[in-house]
Amino acid sequence: MGQTNRAEIRRGVHSRIRKKVRGTAARPRLAVFRSLNHIYAQVIDDDNGKTLATASTTEKALAGSGGGNIEAAKRVGTAVAERAKAAGVSNVVFDRGGYVYHGRVKALLDASREAGLNKAEAAAKPAKEEKQNEE
Repeated sequence: MGQTNRAEIRRGVHSRIRKKVRGTAARPRLAVFRSLNHIYAQVIDDDNGKTLATASTTEKALAGSGGGNIEAAKRVGTAVAERAKAAGVSNVVFDRGGYVYHGRVKALLDASREAGLNKAEAAAKPAKEEKQNEE
């Protein structure tokens, strides 16, 4: 049995996630791809095979000083949420793309919630934190 590198492991995890996560017209999928230098986000309707909104740090408006950091991920999250709302999308299914929900991926998804996607999840999160603080 040969050794597998991190990219192959991530692809396997991503394929397992994609078996369960599917975007519909009512609730499309927010897919995240992360490279060393950039981060990309797409809102995808899998039923119709259409991309409804997209944002990435390769765009000059979102690049800033660099694309491979948490601040850039927050800018991309806010931009993709605004573009998705303009396309008539308010709820999405998050597809972390096989990446750990940490760092840039977490920053992008949190920024998209703060910008208005999945308002029910954004409202439930502070209540959960308050419950932990009481204990």
